[in-house]
Amino acid sequence: MTYYIMRVKGKAKIPDYIQLRDENLTLIGYFRPNRKERLDKVIKDVEDAEKVQLAIDELVDYGKMTKVVI
Repeated sequence: MTYYIMRVKGKAKIPDYIQLRDENLTLIGYFRPNRKERLDKVIKDVEDAEKVQLAIDELVDYGKMTKVVI
């Protein structure tokens, strides 16, 4: 399975968000990086969700699409 993740910078009181997209670049999740329970609702396989969470934790750049192959 291939996922694409992108970190979106928030402004003022709006926090940063993560966009999670599938291999067709269809948006399947939009949540704050510290909300692991939201990721678990989108990705049912626990191991896959952990790998995506590790990739999210390593994101530094805003607005850059990152490919995660599982």
